[in-house]
Amino acid sequence: MSSGFFSRWADSFFRRGEFSVTVPVMDGPLRPNRLLEEAQVAFRLDAVDNLTAAGGTVLCSSGPRLLSWTPGSAEAGELARCDSVISALASEPGGAVAIGLDAGGVIIRGGRHDGHMVGEGRLTCPTAIVFLDADTIVVANGSARCRPSEWKRDLMSIGSSGSVWRVDLPSGEATRLADGLAFPYGVAPSPGGRVLVSCAWRHRIVSIDTTGREAMKSVLDDLPGYPSRIVAAQDGGYWLSVFAVRTQLVEFVLREHRYREQMMAEIPVDYWVGPDLTSGQSFLEPLQGGGIKQMGILKPWAPARSYGLVVRLDAGFNPVASFHSRADGHVHGITSVCEIGERVIAGAKGPGLAVEVPLQAGELA
Repeated sequence: MSSGFFSRWADSFFRRGEFSVTVPVMDGPLRPNRLLEEAQVAFRLDAVDNLTAAGGTVLCSSGPRLLSWTPGSAEAGELARCDSVISALASEPGGAVAIGLDAGGVIIRGGRHDGHMVGEGRLTCPTAIVFLDADTIVVANGSARCRPSEWKRDLMSIGSSGSVWRVDLPSGEATRLADGLAFPYGVAPSPGGRVLVSCAWRHRIVSIDTTGREAMKSVLDDLPGYPSRIVAAQDGGYWLSVFAVRTQLVEFVLREHRYREQMMAEIPVDYWVGPDLTSGQSFLEPLQGGGIKQMGILKPWAPARSYGLVVRLDAGFNPVASFHSRADGHVHGITSVCEIGERVIAGAKGPGLAVEVPLQAGELA
C-alpha cells in the first residue's frame, strides 16, 4: 500500500486535514461588518441572479427572464424570456449575450451568432460564462449529475464532477479544459491567457489555461465560505461573491455518510442541514446550536445557515476588503456581483434584492 493511504487513514482517525471540521476564522480584511445590511437597495427582483455589467447598464436574471437595470431606476425592465431558468449570463462589447440554461446548453442572443445554441448534451449544468472574444466563450459546468438548481444535492453528494469548457461559437465545438472540479460556480478572465474559476465545494479559486496546454493551479485556498461568481474590478483585482459561509455543523455532516444519505432520502431538501440562500422562513428549518434565538434576538455572531458576503481581492488574489450581512441580517445568498460606475452591485438571490455599495466603503471594511 502507498504512503498516501496511511496518511489519509491517519488524517481520518485524528480528524485532521480534509477530515477536520474546523473552519477558517473571518478576521483582518474579512472581519464581519454591516456594509451589505446597511447598503441602499438598488432594486428588488425575485431570485435575482447573474448580475453582469454591460456598458452603463446591469443585466440580470429572474427565473427564465432576462432583465436590464439602469442605475437610478426603481426596477429592472424585461428584455427577453427563455424556455428554462437562466443559470448563467455573460455579455461582450459587441452586444452579444450568452445565456446558460438550467435545462442545459448555452444560447446566444445578439451579435454575429444570434440564436446559436451550443453545448447541448455536454453543458448540462452551466453556472458561469465569460467571453474571451466575440467568437469564444468559456463555460463553467457545475456538475455532470445535477442541474444548477440542484446545487445543494451536489454538495451533499460530495460532488466533484464539474468541468470547464472553451466553446468556439462559429462551429459550436466545445473543448474541455478541466474536469473533476467540485462545482465550479464562477469564471473570470485572467492575464496570460488563463481564466479564474471558483470551486464552491473546495472553497478555493483555481487558474486554468484556456489553451489546455498548462496545468491547473490553485491561487486562493481555504476560503471561509462557498464562493460563487467572480468578476474583474475596474482598477485591478477582482470581486468575489460568497453565497454562504461554512459552519462546523455542516462540515461535520459532510463527513457523516450514513446520516447524509438518510437525510437526503427522507427529508425535503429545504430542511437539510446545510447552507442556504436565505433562512428564518420556517420553524422546520434545522436549528444550529448558537443560532437559536435568545430573548427574541438572533445574535449576529450566531452560526449562520445563510449569510451575505462579497470579498475584494487584489491582483495577487489576496483579500483586501469585504462587505457582510451577518446571521441576524437579510441580505443573504450573494450569488453574483458587478461593478458599475463608482458602486458595487451585489445580488442577494435569497431575499430577491440587489444592493449598491460605494467603492470607497471597501477601504473601511
